[in-house]
Amino acid sequence: LAQNDFTRVREERITLSGRVTDSVTGQSLPGTSVYFPDLKKGAASDNDGHYSITNINPGQYLIEISHLGYSSIIETITLQGDTHMDFALTPAVIENEAVTVTGVSSATSTKRTPIPVNIVKKEDLFQNTATNLIDNLSKTPGVAQVSTGPAISKPFIRGLGYNRVMVVNDGVKQEGQQWGDEHGIEIDEQNVSKVEVLKGPASLMYGSDALAGVINVISFVPPAEGKIKGTLSSGYLTNNRQRNFHADIGGNQNGFVWGAYGSYKAAADYKNKYDGYVFNSKFNEKDFGGYVGVNKGWGYSHLYITRFDQRLGLVEGERDDVTGKFLKSVNNGGVEEQVIATDDDFKSTDPLVPRQRIQHTKVVTENNFSTGKDRMSVVLGYQDNQRQEFGNILDPEEKELWFELQTFNYNLQYHFAGKNNWKTTIGVNGMQQQNKNKGAEQLIP
Repeated sequence: LAQNDFTRVREERITLSGRVTDSVTGQSLPGTSVYFPDLKKGAASDNDGHYSITNINPGQYLIEISHLGYSSIIETITLQGDTHMDFALTPAVIENEAVTVTGVSSATSTKRTPIPVNIVKKEDLFQNTATNLIDNLSKTPGVAQVSTGPAISKPFIRGLGYNRVMVVNDGVKQEGQQWGDEHGIEIDEQNVSKVEVLKGPASLMYGSDALAGVINVISFVPPAEGKIKGTLSSGYLTNNRQRNFHADIGGNQNGFVWGAYGSYKAAADYKNKYDGYVFNSKFNEKDFGGYVGVNKGWGYSHLYITRFDQRLGLVEGERDDVTGKFLKSVNNGGVEEQVIATDDDFKSTDPLVPRQRIQHTKVVTENNFSTGKDRMSVVLGYQDNQRQEFGNILDPEEKELWFELQTFNYNLQYHFAGKNNWKTTIGVNGMQQQNKNKGAEQLIP
């Protein structure tokens, strides 16, 4: 009986196939993405526009068909058996609709969300001039930033920020001492695939921190079945001589998905019209991470690991009374002295004392299981955030402040099959935290 049941379940697996064409010319569109956001499963059309997605459970799903330069098709389809569906995309300069997973229990069209959601794609991020991710997102209407340097920006939505705006990264609430002025969001913006900005209260889904809104950063998106995909990118900003380098690669073969990335960013002191080059506003950052997982007919299970490591200078702004030039502290035979900063001091990308180092390590497992026509999702995450401040020029390696924040997150949801245009989800989410002071001084959060 068990063997017969297993055979029946295997036979219920569905294949969706078809062809994607240009609605005006009728020509095939190779490289079109056909994607199920809730299943994190999809395919890319071949040279003749044909696509095929196998191993799908019967049920109702949201599907997204997208190609650069065309309006996306987003619709809900019901699959009961092997299905053939053709799609014709219309050329368009501006994207008129997108899929969001923020603010609702499962993927849906932005036109059907109860709260306004802005979608910022990777190509949109590249079109702006910015020193960090929040600086880039501040160009979105309704989003602003509070910045204490080129590498430190905090999001504000409709006038509220800090613990009133929640940042979510790959399904887990980002916990990195967001109550402090001297912190960014500790996410590698060079590895971002898409950002969803929800403007409005979302505390029912995300907790009290989402009073003003949610910024959902999606980093890892597996390639289409049978594909290996990699990217190389770099950038340069003239004001602070900031240089960015990023490389990533990922694959999907027979349902086994994997990927890895590495990024490097370094900047010298920035310049403004009042001060010239601002001494010790330099920073550098090294990030890396990866993922492994399986996508099968029963669902998917993914494991993400990321590491963020940033060194930043702290600007004190002390100047010489006579020349008005910036001063720096030096160790002169065991005695602290202040001398005028030289041109070479402004060009370096290694922060001087006083400086800080922020390290953020995150391990996340994201799971989605099919239970007949229903689905169950389980997301577990562990984060370790460390902030170290160095301010003693006589002992540059002394950690005057060393604050460690450890967080365990959980999110369990059961998604019932859609019925009469209703989608119902029940679930629970929360976190457990512990912080420690390890430095010479005590930091009170």
